[in-house]
Amino acid sequence: MNSALRKMRVELTPPHTVLCAAVKAAILYGKEQVRIEEIPPAPLGPGEVRLTIEAALTCGTDLKVFLRGYHARMIQPPAVFGHELSGVISDLGEGVTGWRAGQRVAVANSAPCGACYYCQREQENLCDDLLFLNGAYAESIVVPARIAQKNMLPLKPDTSFRDAALVEPLACVAHGVQESQLRAGETVLVIGTGPIGLMFVVLAHALGCRVVAADSRAPRLEAARRLGAARAVDVTEAPDVAAAIEREAGRFDVVIEAVGKPETWAAALKLVRKGGRVNLFGGCPAGTSVPLDTGLMHYQDLTLRSSFHHTPRSVRRALDFIERGVVRAADFVNGECPLSQLPELLRSMAAGNHAVKTLIRVRE
Repeated sequence: MNSALRKMRVELTPPHTVLCAAVKAAILYGKEQVRIEEIPPAPLGPGEVRLTIEAALTCGTDLKVFLRGYHARMIQPPAVFGHELSGVISDLGEGVTGWRAGQRVAVANSAPCGACYYCQREQENLCDDLLFLNGAYAESIVVPARIAQKNMLPLKPDTSFRDAALVEPLACVAHGVQESQLRAGETVLVIGTGPIGLMFVVLAHALGCRVVAADSRAPRLEAARRLGAARAVDVTEAPDVAAAIEREAGRFDVVIEAVGKPETWAAALKLVRKGGRVNLFGGCPAGTSVPLDTGLMHYQDLTLRSSFHHTPRSVRRALDFIERGVVRAADFVNGECPLSQLPELLRSMAAGNHAVKTLIRVRE
C-alpha cells in the first residue's frame, strides 16, 4: 500500500478500535493510476454510517478524474474512488438516530454546510464548504455525518439497488431541469446523448415537452428515441452542427447542452428561438472560452444558465422519479464489470468505449 495512503488510514484509526476484515477498494493514485487493493475499513466517527455497497456505477466525471489524476474540489490522491452508489446500512456511529442496520439506502456524493451565504439562499450546490464523498468502487463505505443527515435517503422495499445508484447523476439533471423552467408543450433540444443527455430527454418528455435529441452516435440516438425523443438528429458528418440541426428541426424554446465542448456551447445559442432559454450544462475543459454574439443575446432576449451539481431538494426529486418508474437503470446501465477489472474498464472508456453506464460488481 502506498505510504501516504497507509499514513492517512493509520492516523484515522484511534487506539483500541476493533476493525472488521480488510475490504477491497479502488484507490486513485494519480493520472491513469487506479489499483484494486485490500485496505482496512475506516472506523466510524460520531454521526457516521457504514454501508455495504450493493450497486456502484461508472460515470463520465470519474473517467475525467481518472485521466487527470485528481479533481480540484472532489478528490485528491491517494484516495478511494467512485461516487455513484446504493447499499445497506451495516453499522452506525455514535449518536446516529432514525436509521437502523439492514436499512436499504441511496446516498448522494455531497452535502452542503447549511450555514454559508449560498446555503441560506437555497443555492446549496454553490456551498462554500461542500463536503464530497468518494469510495463507491469498494465493498463498503463510511458516509460522513453531514451527508448521512442531509443526503442519505431510505429506499422503498421494491426499489432496486441499480435504480437507486442513479440518484446522484439524476439529481444533477433534476436541478438542471428546474433551472431551465421546462413547461409542458415546449420544444426542447438536447445536444449530446450520453447518460446525462438521455436523462434530460426522459425528464423533459415526462414533463410534457416535445424533445429533439442531437448527437453523432447512432446507438445513443436510438436510445434517445426509445426514451421519448420525438426526433433524433445525427450530426456525424455536419461541418456546422447548429446549421444541420436547424435545417432538420428548426429552433427551440429551450436548448440543453450536455456535451461540454466550447463549439457546442456556441451552437446552443444559435438554436434557441427569440426569448428562449439555454442551459449550458456540460462542463467544458479548464481554460476554454466561448465567444458570445452580443447582438444575438441582446436583441433576441435570450436567457442563459449553466447549472452545476445538485441540492438536497433535487436529490429527493431524483429518488422520486426513480421510485415512480420514470427513470430506470435498465435504460442506462448496459454493461457489468467486476471490481478487479475496473482499471482496464477505465482505460477502455478512455479509448472510446461508449457504454452508457457500467455496473461494477464490488463482490465477486
